[in-house]
Amino acid sequence: MSAGAGRPLKAGERVLLQDLKGRRYLVTLEQGGTFHTHKGRLAHDRLIGAPEGEVVGTDQGQRLLVLRPTFADWVVKMPRGAQVIYPRVIALMVMAADVRPGLVVAEAGAGSGALSIALLQAVAATGRLVSFELRPDFADQARRNVEAWFGKVPDTWELRDGDVVDGLGALGPVDRLCLDLLEPWLVVPAAAAALVPGGVVAAFVATVPQVMRTVEALEASGSFGLTETSEAILRPWHVEGLAVRPQHRIVGHTGFLVVSRRVAAPWPAPPAIH
Repeated sequence: MSAGAGRPLKAGERVLLQDLKGRRYLVTLEQGGTFHTHKGRLAHDRLIGAPEGEVVGTDQGQRLLVLRPTFADWVVKMPRGAQVIYPRVIALMVMAADVRPGLVVAEAGAGSGALSIALLQAVAATGRLVSFELRPDFADQARRNVEAWFGKVPDTWELRDGDVVDGLGALGPVDRLCLDLLEPWLVVPAAAAALVPGGVVAAFVATVPQVMRTVEALEASGSFGLTETSEAILRPWHVEGLAVRPQHRIVGHTGFLVVSRRVAAPWPAPPAIH
């Protein structure tokens, strides 16, 4: 092992292999296992016990960079039932909702568990996440993905089968509410009752009509203020010597994020009566 190397790779760990053309492969290491490409084979045993960041070769000479995957790498390749939210949206949602250690956070729906993982990392060991999911098959996939990422189901997580509208009131005070639902506007009354003053609701929606109905419900409730809507757009660039240009293929639009704060008095404030 080279000087300054970090933790060696272990059997059962996921590794990310990247070739010289930028293609990435997510592999779970197994004793005696073999990774196959169109340019040869690589024995897992050559990686187990080695440090990450090394470059290895297949039996046909293909060079592969070996790294542990980041959460963003894992999200785009994880097994899924529901469509997974893109990493850039997850990052924006966690930041916009100000999710941090020690908070009580509710989420609906759990989908494939991508947002659940990000929220669990954000609330840390001192916080709590309660996820609602109507579909049992989605809930099962979310549970498997969360367990796969953390190595076990975190003690700070509770996954509930059922409707968030029915279950939100039983949680007690909630600091944050993150929604990835078809009709998030239906949750607004329950969100107003459950969120603490100053609490944040963040809803991810795909279309402009969904944005309109969600914002309309928040404003009509009289319980929310500072409502903001944004679109998550990331534009990757190709940089190679003098060839600097946007990537030819990008996912320009993934959806909208509507974020609002729970207020104790109607906002904007009505005109004063003199």
